Amino acid sequence: MMNCCGLLTFEKEPVPLKSVEVELEVRDHVATVVSTLNYENKEDKPLEAVFVFPLPGDAAVCHFSAQIGQTQIVAEVKEKQKAREEYDDALSSGQQAFLLEESDGSPDIFSLSVGSLPPAESASIRLEYVTELAVQADDGLRFCLPAVLNPRYQPQGAGVQVTSVPVSLVPYSLSFSARVSSPRPISKVESNCSLDPLQYLNTDQTQATVKLAAGHKFDRDVELLIYYKDAHQPTAVVEAGQASAELGSLMGDPVVMVSLYPEFTQSVMSSMASCGEFVFLVDRSGSMDYATNNTDYKTFPLTHLPMGCYFNIYSFGSRYEHIFSKSVEYSQKTMEEALKKVKEMEADLGGTEILEPLKHIYSQPCIQNQPRQLFVFTDGEVGNTKEVIDLVKKNSGSHRCFSFGIGEGASSALINGMAKEGGGHAQFITGTDRMQPKVMQSLRFALQPAVVDISVTWDLPKEVSVTVLSPPITTLFQGQRSLIYAQLTGQSAEAAEGCVTLKYSLAGHPSENQLHFSLRPAVDAGLTVHRLGARTLIRSLEMDERENRGQQDGGVKEKVVQLSVQSGVSSSFTAFIAVNKDNGEAIQGPLVQRNIPTAREPIRSAICIDQGYCPAVKAVLESICSGPQQPEPPARCPQCLQSRRMLRALLRQRVLYRSFREGRGCPMIFWGHINDSLECLSVCCGAAGEPHTDAICQDPLLQLVSLQEASGCWLLDPALAAAVGKTDEEMEKSKPEKVGCLWATILALIWLHGFKMDAKDEWELLAVKAASWLQAHKAPFVSECVDAGNVLLGCSVKKEALGL
Repeated sequence: MMNCCGLLTFEKEPVPLKSVEVELEVRDHVATVVSTLNYENKEDKPLEAVFVFPLPGDAAVCHFSAQIGQTQIVAEVKEKQKAREEYDDALSSGQQAFLLEESDGSPDIFSLSVGSLPPAESASIRLEYVTELAVQADDGLRFCLPAVLNPRYQPQGAGVQVTSVPVSLVPYSLSFSARVSSPRPISKVESNCSLDPLQYLNTDQTQATVKLAAGHKFDRDVELLIYYKDAHQPTAVVEAGQASAELGSLMGDPVVMVSLYPEFTQSVMSSMASCGEFVFLVDRSGSMDYATNNTDYKTFPLTHLPMGCYFNIYSFGSRYEHIFSKSVEYSQKTMEEALKKVKEMEADLGGTEILEPLKHIYSQPCIQNQPRQLFVFTDGEVGNTKEVIDLVKKNSGSHRCFSFGIGEGASSALINGMAKEGGGHAQFITGTDRMQPKVMQSLRFALQPAVVDISVTWDLPKEVSVTVLSPPITTLFQGQRSLIYAQLTGQSAEAAEGCVTLKYSLAGHPSENQLHFSLRPAVDAGLTVHRLGARTLIRSLEMDERENRGQQDGGVKEKVVQLSVQSGVSSSFTAFIAVNKDNGEAIQGPLVQRNIPTAREPIRSAICIDQGYCPAVKAVLESICSGPQQPEPPARCPQCLQSRRMLRALLRQRVLYRSFREGRGCPMIFWGHINDSLECLSVCCGAAGEPHTDAICQDPLLQLVSLQEASGCWLLDPALAAAVGKTDEEMEKSKPEKVGCLWATILALIWLHGFKMDAKDEWELLAVKAASWLQAHKAPFVSECVDAGNVLLGCSVKKEALGL
């Protein structure tokens, strides 16, 4: 008979993990994360607890220890197979042991095994890692604590097995606090989760603390956006080596981390490319139901593409489809055909098999003078991450890859890895994020002329030599950070300086950026820079090993193991192992394994449940979207216009449907839950009432975006009038004489500049395209149209502001 005291999993098994405490320390754009996992065995038999959980894909795990009573055991890094054997030997001899290892298939999944935890025993596991913070479109630095680990799709059925449960059933608590410090003032900290107010620790606002508000649930990854004043300043940090390490080794020598922010001239930035082959690869696996029913997602950047380019759209799940047999020239006809098919897309293609469509895309011949730009939209729920990244790298010479992680639990290793190896840019869209601004930033990058002839040179005192740890820079974008790690060998004078120069050519214009820095090591810098440098070099070597697999040279793996052990940073070939050899008597009895679950992404509705619904219907929708649990019957609501018919219609449209093909749960439970909710709704509404269609509302900006013709103009029609909030009669009456499409196009531009400046990054490319169309047609009466448009719309936009 199972002892069901304490916390329980979805399968009613006791869970020895009681709480997770996370402390984040951010220094400028580098983060150190310390997680403490508290275990307690409340059963009457010894346990082995196995926890498979996500970490950022580029994290450098650098410390692992266990506290049992007054005894602390610090883990060592060893070759993975040796570590596993040592762990098994310890358990078989009745000793306590702890093993932490990276998944073979994906560097953002780790497995933690807590072995031989006796009855009534407690243990605290401390895990520490360091990571770089990515720069966002609005200059914020993004930190993400992955809390959601959705099941990863395995094409061959292999790989790590993920135990996950709905958010409401996660059986342990999370506490999270952060300390932020920077040479520049901290202007604000935002999050997708509720935070307590930011507390500044000094008058110049360069240090602050913040923490999650009470009552946080595991329904999303914890994302922080940190904003500094003057964030785009180049910096260099020199960190002293470890005193106990040998001089000349990576950990014994100083290491420098250089952050460069190239700034391109305005003349170059204004000359966006008017050509290219734009290939969009869209995830339609069952787990993408939220995105594929999202209007923002389905607008796609098609209306923003330049005339003269080529494009195609692929979608994939367990199989893949394409709209055109090969990329076609962009025109009004092909744009409309593609948009029609995109709007019909549903998350109905099964699992997440991304390798085959990628291989097909890469097999297609490139179009002469049309540089290929690949845009990948996926929730990243794949188990063969390294294979995918290797394929992108293999084809990096023929394209640039821009990747988008959609929803909670998107694999950072996959999204960042594809963009890095494909010479593009990565974006993450979670929670209530609007997709448009992030897609537009990546599209602007894709339209920038390619930067070529990139080189980095070092000017150092003659007694100091440099070994660059980072792979060569192959991609530069306006305002985006490039990080370089380098080992400095040799002694330099106290006041010595170094200089790093970044040279490149853009649109035929040679440019260079220089950064002078002191060689004196920073005070109290710890070993963060060394560990990040080691992690960068380890990842490069791991990729080299995969490329050379099957060849005679087997020395790369040995180099990785040696570097991992020396630096104390995890790798795919090593693991952390800790054995408690001082716990006296051997632990008796067979071990019972307990798999500790992580949260999985909740079922969500693409309908905004905050608008247009009565309280009763809103409660039912929220209940359905939160997961398979019994909904509370809503109170009777006399003014409710909703009906069971509407909810059934939403179900038929698949708005609330979640595919269960990837092992997410039992469809009978889910549909039973929906039916229970319908019965609850009937208590409130009965069978009366008509659907309230206003609940499904259209964003005027997205409406206007979707109405632009491929050429860049707008047509004078009722849809445009509705988008700008006027009637046909008002638009026609205000129109100056002898103008046609000119009037509609200028009205659209005035509305954008007058009412949507806060979303300029979403429509800026549209406006440039429209202005180019007007200039190409040498449109007359522009001033008269601008004046009349301002009067009609109640704006005061200048003609020059429209780019005319």
